[in-house]
Amino acid sequence: MIFRWSVTTTNGRVLVVGGHGAVGSVVTAALDRWFPRRVLTAGRSRGVRMDVTDPDGFRRTLDGLDDIAAVVLCVQPPDAGPARACLERGIHLVDVNAQPALLAEVSRLDGAAAAAGATAVLSVGIAPGLTNLLARRAHDVVGGAERLELTVLLGAGERHGADAVRWTVEALATPPGAARPRRVALPGHGRRRAHPFPFSDQHTLPETLGVPEVTTRLCLDSRALTRVLFALRPATRRPGLRRALAAALRHTHLGGDPFAVRADAWRGDRHAAFALTGRTQSRISGLVAAHTARRALDGRLPAGVHHIEQVPVLADLPECLAPEGVTLHTLPEDRARDRA
Repeated sequence: MIFRWSVTTTNGRVLVVGGHGAVGSVVTAALDRWFPRRVLTAGRSRGVRMDVTDPDGFRRTLDGLDDIAAVVLCVQPPDAGPARACLERGIHLVDVNAQPALLAEVSRLDGAAAAAGATAVLSVGIAPGLTNLLARRAHDVVGGAERLELTVLLGAGERHGADAVRWTVEALATPPGAARPRRVALPGHGRRRAHPFPFSDQHTLPETLGVPEVTTRLCLDSRALTRVLFALRPATRRPGLRRALAAALRHTHLGGDPFAVRADAWRGDRHAAFALTGRTQSRISGLVAAHTARRALDGRLPAGVHHIEQVPVLADLPECLAPEGVTLHTLPEDRARDRA
């Protein structure tokens, strides 16, 4: 792959859209440490007034701000309009969105981004994000995976925003297809029964890595809540029950705040597995986005639109997160086998 490199933009400012939310506030704080007095926050009610559902207003706001070099998008827009507005103006974009159709729409802006010398990095967070990076490692170790299986454990006790809870419940209503639950060993958590879940990584990795079969599964640190949540899966096809479940989950905190992600790759009889463990999903998601934006501002990322696993200089993000309590595990073969 031949990369076209973006211009160095070390003197520009960065705008964090949704910068007062659970993820956005972490992004803002980290970038402000690295780039003092160069970080702006935007939202509907505080900071720079900006609404991602108003494309004309979004563009006018961008045009009214001086020297914006990068935008970190921590809220989900209804379409690719905000991404297009940034990239056509030569403004780098770090997108925390996890909706597969929207990611595909933004990916189609690659030509516009490259022509303007701008970079967009997608699949930024934990899942997608760290799952993609672990998948890339395991894929490379086996010499090109024929099958990838990703497992995500999230803390049921962590408080998430209404949008995150709503997305989770809507995703729960998605039929799992042919994939089945599996028992998977996760460092520090033992063997957990994880269920197929439509995280966007399994939609993008077949294209970015050329792997024909990718499945992502989810469990919570609370075994009881995992059982209840997935027992309700058939009923979540009813909109009324989805609304009730989302309301209940916003006030239900039966676990702690750990997370764990694991990636397994197979090619013939070759197998490799890596895992990451840590605490506070929202905080680590924000730090992944902040580190990505930092490298964009330093001019270290290639122009165009890329998912995080397609950018070699971002491959070391798991190691960069070690001071934040994130541990990388290389799993030996005897621990890497899972059971249905």
